[in-house]
Amino acid sequence: MSEKNWDQAHRILCIRPDNLGDVLMCTPAMRALQQSAPGRRLVLLASASGAAAARFIPELHDVIVHPVPWVKCSDARHAGADMALIRTLSSYEFDAAVIFTSYSQSPLPAALLCHLADIPLRLAHCHENPYHLLSHWIADPEPGTAVRHEVRRQLDLVASVGSVTDNERLSFSLRHADTGWAQRRLQSLGIDLSRNWLLLHPGASAPSRRYPAHLWIETANRLATQLGCPMIFTGSAGETPLVEQIRSRIASPTHSMAGALDLGQFAALLSLAPVLISNNTGPVHLAAAVGTPVIDLYALTNPQHTPWQVPNRVLYHDVPCRNCYKSICPEGHHDCLAKVAPERVAHATIELLRDTHDAISGRRSAQQGKLEQSALTASIPTDAQFLP
Repeated sequence: MSEKNWDQAHRILCIRPDNLGDVLMCTPAMRALQQSAPGRRLVLLASASGAAAARFIPELHDVIVHPVPWVKCSDARHAGADMALIRTLSSYEFDAAVIFTSYSQSPLPAALLCHLADIPLRLAHCHENPYHLLSHWIADPEPGTAVRHEVRRQLDLVASVGSVTDNERLSFSLRHADTGWAQRRLQSLGIDLSRNWLLLHPGASAPSRRYPAHLWIETANRLATQLGCPMIFTGSAGETPLVEQIRSRIASPTHSMAGALDLGQFAALLSLAPVLISNNTGPVHLAAAVGTPVIDLYALTNPQHTPWQVPNRVLYHDVPCRNCYKSICPEGHHDCLAKVAPERVAHATIELLRDTHDAISGRRSAQQGKLEQSALTASIPTDAQFLP
């Protein structure tokens, strides 16, 4: 099949069934798909975690939530649910499907799903010959000859069928209500938005990607001494005990919003933060999407998920076992993170705050202008008459 077939594809299924950060790193490729043909409509097939972002991604028109059985974050399910998914996909009458994978994932289960749903065009990277499961097979060069950033990998994939964009930023559309809420919440905590404050996210789904709690404590105490600015901790409800363990050992007062935010509120809070300090997990990519500088405590489990197109400092300790792709450290020492000294983290944070000061001030002014305009619009009665 030729590239012309893709020019005529108006209903496209995008498949990324793992986590929130993975979906966010596919958004520039989704934008390329959407911009490359007038009237094109994109639907995302995702896990519950990834699907949470869908309503904030303007390139998407719909989302199908399904925990596919070949992804780690899914629970075991009866095959009948997967057969029902095939019927659902078939009912959409898709013209094409793009299967987004990291190089350690096989696209073939998703390709078979699309074949059974009678989706004629099926595009993916693949290490092995997929024969008729893919109509457009891109032989996967990774990791043998090169390793690309995950965002670049997906942009290259869709470029192979003629879809390109001049805007390669991650996509996430903030809602005025969420931004207004975040501003009011910070003000209620006595945080001056014209001055520095820190957002810290010490959790991660994989134990191998967590900076040790005692080092978070030392880092936070160093920052409290050197900067003397407010600190807010975030995390899931399940990470609340970790957050409280850390906060209880910090000499200066801190605040916690762990377990208290939905995704829109969290993104808005991130957008107002001068800097995020985080393990390498979903909030890093969310911060990149909303333009917030990142201190990324980067476990060397894989090389291609660093912050994309946002000011950052990526901190790690190099180890022979790098790129293990393990959720639990196979060596048991966690040296790629455990040997990142808190003074390095504190120094990098102060340096990043200094280097991005002007840009952050401009972003705050722009956000304030949008909030004021939103408040003005909201104050106009819906039946108001406008005179010429």
